[in-house]
Amino acid sequence: MLIKTNPITRRRILRGAIGGGGVAVSLPFLDLFLNENGTAQAAGTPLPSRFGTWFWGLGVDAEIFIPKTFGANYEFPQQMKPLEKVRQHFNLLSNFNVLTDGKTNFCHYTGWVALRCGVTPATRSSLPSESLDVAISDVIGGGSRFRSINLAATGVARDSYSFRSAEAINPPETSAVEFYQKIFGPEFQDPNAANFTPDRNTMLRKSVLSGVIEESKSLNHQLGAADKRRVDEYFTSIRELEGRLETQLQKPPPAPACIVPKGEIKEIPVGLDVVSVGARHRAMTDLLVMALACNQTKVFNMVYSDSGSSLIRKGSERTHHILTHEEPIDPQLGIQPNASWFVDRAIEGWAYFVEAMARTPEGDGSLLDHSLIYSHTDCQFAKVHSLEGIPMFTAGRLNGRLKTGLHIDGRERPATELGFTCQRLMGVPTSSWGQQSMEATREVSEIFA
Repeated sequence: MLIKTNPITRRRILRGAIGGGGVAVSLPFLDLFLNENGTAQAAGTPLPSRFGTWFWGLGVDAEIFIPKTFGANYEFPQQMKPLEKVRQHFNLLSNFNVLTDGKTNFCHYTGWVALRCGVTPATRSSLPSESLDVAISDVIGGGSRFRSINLAATGVARDSYSFRSAEAINPPETSAVEFYQKIFGPEFQDPNAANFTPDRNTMLRKSVLSGVIEESKSLNHQLGAADKRRVDEYFTSIRELEGRLETQLQKPPPAPACIVPKGEIKEIPVGLDVVSVGARHRAMTDLLVMALACNQTKVFNMVYSDSGSSLIRKGSERTHHILTHEEPIDPQLGIQPNASWFVDRAIEGWAYFVEAMARTPEGDGSLLDHSLIYSHTDCQFAKVHSLEGIPMFTAGRLNGRLKTGLHIDGRERPATELGFTCQRLMGVPTSSWGQQSMEATREVSEIFA
């Protein structure tokens, strides 16, 4: 009874000062704004489902990474130890293969393209179809300010694995400061605010874009097939921007756990040293978690390191990539110790990401509980660019639809089965995904609840 008469509204501000300047921070979305079970908002609107990808380059050391047993309660090998604290939140999938059907294995390229597109590439520059996150964002990305968010902890603008085609690659955010400004800058609208007034400038921009799209219809009649495809991709991005502006003209729905980050966001020094990349990844992860909690997007892609990992270690002149080719395998350890060190740092980054999502409360669980994250690399053993047994992860229970804490044996099935499963779970209307030996028609049902 007390809750019903409580004067607290969705708009309650905590006020204070930082460095002599005033700050205002919204309260998180409280239990009294939810239904009795915490599974939906009080008005009956379900809590949103999110999809994301997390990528790292140059594989793993199978001898110290792949567990010896399958199912639950498996023992964590040395290289997986950083993940033990979050084991209840993810699944590891091993023994799934990428098959080339006679095509060249383009090192550090073929593997990730197949896992993102469902098709192995014919050349080192080809992208045979749109990436799976784009197909998913077309289904669930509406109603959010951003159809998707792309981030590269490397700080390098070319490090994107999200695309509609080779000519329409989605550029990543490369700076934590600029990412903060994009999400929480002047155009941010507090989803828990009681009052809402549409911005006149936003209305004008939407009107201009609508006019441009109308004008494009007559242009198509004058173009050849290739130009039509390019123009269609261009106007797809225009339509997405128009949809984003349309969203900003409507009062946003309340967002669980939305707390606008306060204080100064510090820029991470430019560079590919592991310390800078790790710090950039942590800063971007923390901001992304709040962007998701504030319902700024439902789809995201995070890159920890690129597929030909150019990361360096302080005091060494050789990059991770060079080490995988030049460093001999230690006969006692069975690994390349210095190259393996970089893999350890990537797995620590993945553990941080999973934990950040899991520790953010929302409704009857956490932000991660309402999400599905697909994580993978480009090969299994980088020294020989092996495509067999590329390790993959899922994290999150997607509103109770998935089990976690499992090690799944792929039994040499096509690795595209996981990408196909992700699309089906997120509502993409497809009965198969991929081509030839990589065509997937079977879901990885072992992870279904």
